[in-house]
Amino acid sequence: MSDNRKYYYLKLKENFYNSETMVILESMQDGLLYSNLLLKMYLMSLKSGGILMLNDHLPHTPQTIATFTRHQVGTVERALKVFLEFGLVEILTDGAYYMADIQLLIGQSSTEGERKKKERMRLKRQKLLPSGGADICPPYSQGDICPPEIRDKRLDIRDKSIENRESESARAYGRYQNVFLTDEELADLQASFPTVWGQYIEKLSEYMASTGKRYQSHAATIRRWAGEDAKKAAPPIRNRYYSVKEDETV
Repeated sequence: MSDNRKYYYLKLKENFYNSETMVILESMQDGLLYSNLLLKMYLMSLKSGGILMLNDHLPHTPQTIATFTRHQVGTVERALKVFLEFGLVEILTDGAYYMADIQLLIGQSSTEGERKKKERMRLKRQKLLPSGGADICPPYSQGDICPPEIRDKRLDIRDKSIENRESESARAYGRYQNVFLTDEELADLQASFPTVWGQYIEKLSEYMASTGKRYQSHAATIRRWAGEDAKKAAPPIRNRYYSVKEDETV
């Protein structure tokens, strides 16, 4: 049987350790320990979209982080202070630690797809598969069929629309700099919701950062949320019926 379990991985650029942040971090006292701890925390947070969760309900604490990373509690506590100062880690409203750069590093695949990728690399090294050639299914035992990769084209259209939007005239807003609005959209939200527009930007920013969800139009999402909340807060309309007899006045 094929193995289609999902797993996650980090995508590190070759200059990751040469970045200004990592050079300064590793130059500190215990900096190499901090660097090792940072990578382990990234890995621990992958399945939760960057949030360090012990389970579905309990966030990690410095003590549990120390246990799972095999570092001293004191080292973890000092490192967390440094990570917070550098903007590598943020604390969410429920007290959970969030790895701020995780969306730039996260990847997702399946064991079946990874095996297929490795086989393609092997064939390329042996010059058995030309660059850009047709995909080749890796060897499989009888009854184990390499499934075709199926992706909804609507997802490609959505992702392309979001990428184009983020690269055009929209600016980044929110605590996690992941809410994109044009100047016109921001002005429209400020005019429509003068007292709460900022709250909804922060709400959307935190929601996307904690869940990994993406929206095609952030302005439309904020407008929809605000409209739904306004309807919930509005008092119910009661219909009153009056009957008037002949020769009576109201």
